[in-house]
Amino acid sequence: MKTLTILGSTGSIGTQTLEVAASLGYKVIAMTAHSNLELFEEQKNKFTPETAILSSEPGGEDKLIDIAKNSGADIIVTAISGTAGLAPTLAACETGKRIALANKEPLVCAGEQVMQTARKYGTEIIPVDSEHSAIFQCIENKKADGTRPPHQINKLILTASGGPFRGKNRKELKNITPEEALRHPNWSMGKKISIDSATMMNKGLELIEAMHLFSIPPDKIEVVIHPESIIHSMVEYADASVIAQLSTPDMRLPIQYALTYPERQTSLTKPINFAELGKLTFEKPDPDTFPCLELAYRAAKQGPKTCRILNEANEEAVELFLSGKIKFLEIPKYIEDRMHKCLL
Repeated sequence: MKTLTILGSTGSIGTQTLEVAASLGYKVIAMTAHSNLELFEEQKNKFTPETAILSSEPGGEDKLIDIAKNSGADIIVTAISGTAGLAPTLAACETGKRIALANKEPLVCAGEQVMQTARKYGTEIIPVDSEHSAIFQCIENKKADGTRPPHQINKLILTASGGPFRGKNRKELKNITPEEALRHPNWSMGKKISIDSATMMNKGLELIEAMHLFSIPPDKIEVVIHPESIIHSMVEYADASVIAQLSTPDMRLPIQYALTYPERQTSLTKPINFAELGKLTFEKPDPDTFPCLELAYRAAKQGPKTCRILNEANEEAVELFLSGKIKFLEIPKYIEDRMHKCLL
């Protein structure tokens, strides 16, 4: 029986990871949460972990890092939102165990450090984001002897649903409320990532993450809008072949693949009914209405410092928007201003 540590068990990824763990018969030996005490108590009663801590309590951050490094689990699921996940992710990288990485900010803010630490300790990082899981699956073909052939990749193609405001112009987004921005058409996600999806910053952070996970420059990463969210990403090779990974939009599938890799097992995800699906469509992103994606490309090309500023400014802007202190269209302006001031 495989054992898990889940960092961030009460968030969207954490709760779905517990569902997957139960269906697979995996044992959760350690879990952490930030402040959702009621749900955390329910989870502890159901899964009976050996260790469970709230990071919001005194000394909680140090305990969180200790659990990440010393729980002894076979797999560490890093599902803490935002930059708070960086220190525990780095600690997990020193274990030599598998990390199911569901927190993109550590790679956005310190991608080289995270990947170098993982390589130093022989730690395996399997991405949980549906887009990066898709890319991982598209390039993870092995020869009969178990070795991987060298790949000549032309580009990675990240797909984006377009969020709740796809097709709208700036005038239509002038008075958008947080409640409207949180209504994603395809995915059930936490507040931060839902707002990032609405602004397209989520895709910007994903392209920076993909740079580090797959050692590929930003000019070889393309983003396309795919409203159906069936193709989760694609890889184009030197011979012009394109390999894609398809599934219904359900985060439990990439979570499970990160836990069971290289094996595939029956999952909780509903199979695709292609006859009912009918068609798959694609569009170019609209940089005028959603400039956050272009800001992320700019940061990716300028380097780690700019990527950190981009991420920090975005976290601040999302909080300001959710609290009603700035408007939706002011989010990219806030980020761009912070990038400009910090780089003067």
